[in-house]
This record gives sequence, structure tokens and C-alpha cells, in this order.
Amino acid sequence: MSAIPAEQEPARRSRPREQVAAAVGLLDRPLTSYYLVLGCTVMLLALGLTMVLSASLVKQLQETGSAYTLLQKQAMWMVLGLPMMWGASRLPVRTFRTLAYPILLLSVAALVLVLFIGHTANGATRWIAFGPILIQPSEPAKLALMLWGADILARREKSGMLTEWRPLLMPLMPVAGVLVLLVMLGNDLGTTLVLLTIFLALLWVVGAPGRLFVGIAGLVSLLVAILIVVEPYRMQRLTGFLDPTQNQLTHNYQGTQGLYAIASGGLVGTGLGEGRAKWDFLPHAETDFIFAIIGEEFGLVGTLVVLGLFGLLAYAGLRIARRVRDPFTRLAAAGATAWLVVQAIVNIGAVIGVFPITGIPLPLVSYGGSALIPTLVALGMLLAFAKREPGARQALAARGPGPVSRALSWLGLARR
Repeated sequence: MSAIPAEQEPARRSRPREQVAAAVGLLDRPLTSYYLVLGCTVMLLALGLTMVLSASLVKQLQETGSAYTLLQKQAMWMVLGLPMMWGASRLPVRTFRTLAYPILLLSVAALVLVLFIGHTANGATRWIAFGPILIQPSEPAKLALMLWGADILARREKSGMLTEWRPLLMPLMPVAGVLVLLVMLGNDLGTTLVLLTIFLALLWVVGAPGRLFVGIAGLVSLLVAILIVVEPYRMQRLTGFLDPTQNQLTHNYQGTQGLYAIASGGLVGTGLGEGRAKWDFLPHAETDFIFAIIGEEFGLVGTLVVLGLFGLLAYAGLRIARRVRDPFTRLAAAGATAWLVVQAIVNIGAVIGVFPITGIPLPLVSYGGSALIPTLVALGMLLAFAKREPGARQALAARGPGPVSRALSWLGLARR
């Protein structure tokens, strides 16, 4: 072996440092958050559409005669949601603050309506039926609480009213309590946990005193414990989680089958469409347990990719919250990030057996339009906020019009 010349040795040692510096420089660019949110969203949507087809094709072929039934419905929701995401990404901050109030009122009215004419399935009354379409009002309630809570706390912060506990919690805590109560009357603990997460995230970001935050977190934990104890099927899920070796054919059946599916995937999986769990072994494979199908068909590599995408989404959302100057923008960005990331953690944790099963979907991946559209609107909001980071406007102006704007120009629908 020939020795490396002495004059080349320093250059060779400096290459890793240069590569690290280049990576750090890439993360420091003004539009990094924008492209991370956009890229992660597109990739998770594409993965979700693929996995909805793979997870549901056997059951849908048996029930409807077509393997593409749920794929077509999910694609329809996506076609509706993506323009809403694009529109939200172009809205000014004041529009989000204005929309918070009507969205909150509509969410409360819809949740009340569910109690009277709601559609019940799997022991929960969560949906309003419009012909063959089922709408779940608790999903837009997450968006409503996040926007309205951020606006209320931003007004309080601007006027210097957050030095005492009363302005900090009133009226945020009562309104969050009303939403939680209405959702719980429909037996939806999973959405309740997400609403409480948004509430706590807003208090944390606005700078609630540590003693007050710990006290509120303790009350929330006590409330969740009571909600579990008073409902027998929730207690069965909890005891099944604590002792997964028991009742594997009854209360622990879904969790056991999910673990079997992930374990059978190995490192690289069985291949797309080749999984066996969806052959009537794993209930709700296309919704709550779609991560198990990803693990079975794409293996450890596929699950790590999903975790990496949600990790990048969390980084981008927190980066936006840290870099923007407006209090509402900071609070709303942090609240939306907490909502999406915690929901993903709870869903994935339930599938792999580290959390009890709560029945909430994996954002952007699981089947369901009621969850998909508010999620896309929230991500569009993050894109709008990312454009307001320091230097982002100048970078966008230097980049020129995007493909959508160019297409509209060609059609004569936008100014050139």
C-alpha cells in the first residue's frame, strides 16, 4: 500500500468537517423549514395513499367487489385537501386569527349535533352521516382549539396580562374543557388526549409558571385516569396493555396481531402488497394500525423512514416557532406541531405496544378524510408561517414564481 503524501493528509482530514459544515449551513437557510414541511407532507401523503390501498384491498375486494374502493375515497379527500393546504399557505396571519372563532363555533355546534344524530361504530359516537360520507367533527375541533387558543394567549401576552394565573387560564381552560367534554360524551379518548396536548403545549410555549403548568398537567392526568376507570372497555385495554400475554384472542387481539405483523417484516419487509396481516387477521389495518402494515411490508427500514419523516416535521415546526417574531404565529406553530407529532407518537406507540390502544389515526397516512383535511390545513398554515421567517421573503422573491403560479399565469388566472 502506498503512503498518503504528507501535504494531502490535512486536506483529507478536513473533508468530514467540511461536510458537517455544509449540512449545518443547509439547515440554516431561510427556507429550510418551508421545504422540510412541504417535503415531509408530500412523502407521507404518497406513502399513505399506497398503504391505504395495500392494507384495504383484501377486505374491500370481499365487501365491495373492488380492491380500490378506499383508495378512491382517500384520493378524493386528498384532492379536496391539497388545494386547501395550498390556499392556507398563502393566507396572511390575521386571516388565521379571524377564522379561529367561526371554526371554533362550528366545531362546538357539530359536536353537540353528534350527540343527537351521531353515527355509532365500535362503541363510539363520533360521526355525522351525510349519505355514504361520514364526517368526524372532533377532528376540526383540534384545529379550532389550536387557532383560537393561540389567538387568546397572544392577545393576553401583547397586553401584558400573563403575569397571573387567571388571565392565563380564562377563557382558554373552560373552552378546552367544553370541547373535551363533548368529545368524551362520544367515547373518543384518543381525540381527548390530543386536545389536552394542544392545551398543555400552548401553556408551555406562552411561558406558564412551572408550578402552574405542573398543577394543570397533574389535573389532566387525573382526568384521563378517571375517564379510563369509569369505562369498562378502556380498563380492559389498560389491563391488556399492562399484561399483553393475557386475553390474546379477545381484548388483546388487535395489539397482538399488530406485533405479529411488525415482527414478520424483519429488516426489509415482505414486500409491498405481500403482507398477510390484512387477510382478516388485523382489525382496522387501514386506519389505527396502518403502521403495522408498513412494518410488515417494508420492515424495519420502512418504519424508520416514517419515524424520520415525522422527526423532520417536528424539527421544522419547532424551528418555525422559534424563529418567527409574532406571538400568535409562535403559539400556533408550536400547537400544530405538538398536535401532529404527539398524535403520531401515540399511534405508533400503541402499535408497537409501548402505549395502550387509543384508536387515533396516523397523521397523513391512515385512511380518513375527516382527519386528513384539518391536518393539511394546519400544515398549510405552517407553510405560511415558514414564509415569515427571517430572510424567507427575500429567498422566495429571488426564487421566482412557483409551478402553481406559473401554471395559473399560463391559464390567464394570475398576474405575470
